Formats: sequence, C-alpha cells, structure tokens
Amino acid sequence: MLQVETRQAVHPDHASAMDTEELRAHFMGEGLFAEGEIRLIYTHYDRFVLGGAVPGADALVLDVVDETKTPNFLDRREMGIVNIGEAGTVEAGGETYQMGRGDVLYLGMGSGKVTFSGAGRFYITSCPAHKTYPSKLVTLADCKEVKMGEAANSNKRTIKQFIHPNVMESCQLILGYTSLEDGSVWNTIPSHIHDRRMEAYLYWGMDEDARVLHLMGEPQETRHLFIANEEAVVSPPWSIHSGAGIGEYTFIWAMAGDNVDYTDMDFIQPKDLR
Repeated sequence: MLQVETRQAVHPDHASAMDTEELRAHFMGEGLFAEGEIRLIYTHYDRFVLGGAVPGADALVLDVVDETKTPNFLDRREMGIVNIGEAGTVEAGGETYQMGRGDVLYLGMGSGKVTFSGAGRFYITSCPAHKTYPSKLVTLADCKEVKMGEAANSNKRTIKQFIHPNVMESCQLILGYTSLEDGSVWNTIPSHIHDRRMEAYLYWGMDEDARVLHLMGEPQETRHLFIANEEAVVSPPWSIHSGAGIGEYTFIWAMAGDNVDYTDMDFIQPKDLR
C-alpha cells in the first residue's frame, strides 16, 4: 500500500504567523512508519521526498508514484535508504542488498522498482538526479566518522557520513546521521542556515516518552516543535535547524540543492538568535 502527501513550499513571512498546529502540518512528518505500508511526503523544496516503508509479513514494492509523472519513481531520481529497524532486504536494479540496523543504501537514477522485505524499518529519502551514479550499500563499518562539540557545551556528538563526497558520489543527495554522546543534548549548535539547500531530519532511537525540542524559523523569528521518536522535520533553506533532546537520540540528516558541499552553511551564533 502506498500513500503520498504533497507539501507546498512556505514563505518565511507566512511561517512566522503560524500557530503550533499549522507549523506541524506544514513542516513535520508524523506517522511515517506503518506496517504493510509505504508512506511518502513529496515536498516542493527541491522536489525532495521523504518517508517510510515497513514490510512486515509481506514485501512492499515502490514503483510508480503519480506525483513524479514518470513511468518509475527512480527514472529521474536518486534515493537514500536508512534501515532504522532490524535486519531487512532491499532489491533494486537486479541486485539484492542485506541491510542491518543503521546501514545506508544509495540507489542511482534508473534503478527501477524497489522492493523492501524483512524486519527492517526503512527511512526513504529521494531527490531529482541528472546523472546515474552506481548504487552502493554503505554499512556502519564503511561510513566516515567526524567528532564534534564539547561536553562543556552539552553538544559532544559523532557525525556519521554515508552518502557524502568523503565516502561516495551522488548527484545532489547527501545523507548521514548524528548521535549525541552521554550527557550531551544539543545537536547542530551553533545553528546555521544554507540558502542553497533544503534539509530534512528524522529523529530516532528515542524512548517512547522522550521528546526533542526542535528549533526552526528564520534566525530572528525562531519557532519550535516537540518531536517524538521516528518523526521527521522538513527544514526550508531559510530556516535554522537545531534541537535539544531528553535522553539518548540520533537524527538522520539529508540534504538536496545546488551542491554537495557539507560545509556550505552560514553559522548563526546563539547570541544572535531571537
């Protein structure tokens, strides 16, 4: 079963006047992971798509998505898949990939239909592509780790890069995830924006009752959202994206836009936020 929701782009002037219900409706992805279903959000930020696939007892096939108006979803797109569940399998382009928890699979443009099976909970990200790059499974052992932050600032964290120029080639999709060290709660501090790229976060690995306070909005007009486990946030190019959580958590970041330069960002110091 396939469900697709379309989200229009929002001007920052409009976002600054939204109440909590409107902010959540426009920028959050809730209920993405349902057994026996593929649920996608098609955004008008760089035509980025995010969603979840949970096969359960039967395999799920992602093939035609009407919103792209192409014979197959990946005819003019690339895809990044993260398994946030138990062991699962993805088949695409005549290849079968065994994915453990935390592994990432890149599928190049033209990979055809994608079949999900096993006990995995698959987080899906996708954006338009102009060239076919080889599909590649990047396991936890293959990723590049970067240590950042300090315990004194409660932001000591490990960044794991998967679909990234330091690891492999892609058109415009870059993806990885960040885990906080014990005693640290703040992610992506100091905050930043990158007007040339949009970004999406998926928070996972959290206790059922835990929440992350996610900050968004223009630096001088910040807003907040309380995010639960396996919920996503779409971050427009004009918005900051920082947060502080209760207990252990990880967030998957994925970006699309003009370039694949991970360092292409404009920092906003905490003293300049409003």
